[in-house]
Amino acid sequence: MSIYKKLLTIQQKINGLGKDKATYNYKYVTGDKLLGEIKPMMNDLGLLLKQEVLSIENTRQDYDTKSGRKSEILSKVMMQFTWIDAETGETDVNLFGANGQNDWEKGLGSALTYAERYFLLKYFHIATDEDDIDNDQRKTSAPVEAKQVQATIDIPRLETRLNACNDVAELGKVYKSFTPAEQKAVATLTTELKLKLTK
Repeated sequence: MSIYKKLLTIQQKINGLGKDKATYNYKYVTGDKLLGEIKPMMNDLGLLLKQEVLSIENTRQDYDTKSGRKSEILSKVMMQFTWIDAETGETDVNLFGANGQNDWEKGLGSALTYAERYFLLKYFHIATDEDDIDNDQRKTSAPVEAKQVQATIDIPRLETRLNACNDVAELGKVYKSFTPAEQKAVATLTTELKLKLTK
């Protein structure tokens, strides 16, 4: 089998994954669940996924919380993911960028974790919506409590769109394109970015 036929084999076997973890007001598929599905197939097919960090950009983020002033690090990484067929040496090279914001010692780790998870989800076109008609694994997710039933908000995706803005006008345009719930979820970040862009 060529490397692409092996990768296609993985894609054909995973139609979708139910989101298995909730934090704040959005849900997502964990890396553990994703790798638990993909890694056994990688081992069977003799595929390796080499991950290389090409660049890192760290930006300090200061903001107010109910508990007082907080400082975190926003890490933006550009990565190269290379699929390697251990039997033939064939490769498939892919560039992928991601952001991660966390405490100072965790910002880079958050970005790397986010990059790996979303690279795999997007590379194999894995659906993650529980109500996706093609998601034959959607019923494996734990039931959502009534108080949690709401529109899923992909905070990392919204943050990525906002962080890509180059001026206040663009920031305002992107922010207005969000739903009211999404605007509320990223209000603090929007204020920080506005201050940074007007300096």
